[in-house]
Amino acid sequence: MITLSSLTKQFGAATAVDAIDLEIADGEFFSMLGPSGCGKTTTLRMIAGFEEPTSGRIELAGEDVTWTSPRRRNVNMVFQNYALFPHMNVRENVEFGLRIKKLGSAEAKERIERMIAAVRMEGFEDRHPAQLSGGQQQRVALARALVNQPAALLLDEPLGALDLKLRKEMQLELKSIQQQTGTTFVYVTHDQEEALTMSDRVAVMNGGKVEQAADPRTLYQRPESAFVADFIGTSNLMTIPTGERPGEDIRIALPAASPNGEVTITVRPEKIKVVDSEPAGGSYARGTVLENVYLGSMTQLIVEIRSGERIIVHQLNDEDGREPLAPGAAVILAWSAEHSYVIPEKGSQ
Repeated sequence: MITLSSLTKQFGAATAVDAIDLEIADGEFFSMLGPSGCGKTTTLRMIAGFEEPTSGRIELAGEDVTWTSPRRRNVNMVFQNYALFPHMNVRENVEFGLRIKKLGSAEAKERIERMIAAVRMEGFEDRHPAQLSGGQQQRVALARALVNQPAALLLDEPLGALDLKLRKEMQLELKSIQQQTGTTFVYVTHDQEEALTMSDRVAVMNGGKVEQAADPRTLYQRPESAFVADFIGTSNLMTIPTGERPGEDIRIALPAASPNGEVTITVRPEKIKVVDSEPAGGSYARGTVLENVYLGSMTQLIVEIRSGERIIVHQLNDEDGREPLAPGAAVILAWSAEHSYVIPEKGSQ
């Protein structure tokens, strides 16, 4: 549905988007994820036509739209502030785009009713935005954007103004609406949990470049850079010499042979266990608990190992009567070789 080829945007001497290549499939829920200033919103605005690229190409359904005006592109955009018309009720807000297109009244009525039902706003048609909650306003903004049947819907952090509980509810609502309508969604967020919850694929951006684009499971389990490993969830990054580290306090076992020199590995906190003795195989490290943090369903331990590195461990709180390990406690951490994932070196992927 959308193809970006060597897409670049410069603002003076600063490069906001640096020659990125992306393909977004028809009907896909695709997210662009990254910290502030990584180029994700600028990329979305170039797809919409609100920003002109410095160089590169944008195709929509096989058509080159790089220099096409926004109103001639078959895409709609939903912003964080929703931009509903305060003097119009729900039905009139949803109908607005169809009025511009001068769609026949019978077809327009059918589309409006279908969209209002899709976003679960039946019974609210006569209310004005000021009479709606934030989540309800979000649904109306979605219905107004989708009623025109765009080839793609572009969403720029649309849940940012909602409280945490409503935000999580709307994540599931958005995914449900996307699956129901079959519209291609391109979603911008800095919230990695949000991206993993909703997306078919995610592009992780950093410094104007795409570090990795993959499905959520692959991003989490097989990150292609230290940045992705650190940005997606919580990770323990260690740079180690290949083979066993000298000394008796730590052993790192890798799933496969590695080249000579040092490698960077990532181990997820939930894969590390606190054990009573050094295991016969796999990896282990002796250390001291610095801190334990109760997080409801789990406890997070921060352990300093003998080399000075700090490792995060997540333990499920399964109500077995186990007391949390107090700061200062000596522990042995263990994990299997397959959970030491080696981060590929740049250019070797």
